Amino acid sequence: MLRYEVTLDVEPPLSEVVETYMRRTHIPEIGATGCFLRIRFDRASDTRFRTCYHAETEAALNRYLAEHAAAFRADFAKRFPNGVAATRETWEERETWE
Repeated sequence: MLRYEVTLDVEPPLSEVVETYMRRTHIPEIGATGCFLRIRFDRASDTRFRTCYHAETEAALNRYLAEHAAAFRADFAKRFPNGVAATRETWEERETWE
């Protein structure tokens, strides 16, 4: 299992509109690509958010990155050209305890 994580640091005046966009538009549209088994959206503070996209295989994640990521990133940048900094990381799950 792989997790593709995107963290957003948002300037305070944009926080509410970014969260609404993520929850109502951006994440559901990414989910519709079928590349991810599960998507989780977290908030650390009023201005810091993280989305965790769970991919079953590297091929599924690579398909998202090759076929979809550029368009989603461009749409996000068009809506929020300033005031949001994004960082992206890919994590490979090594072990889980439940």
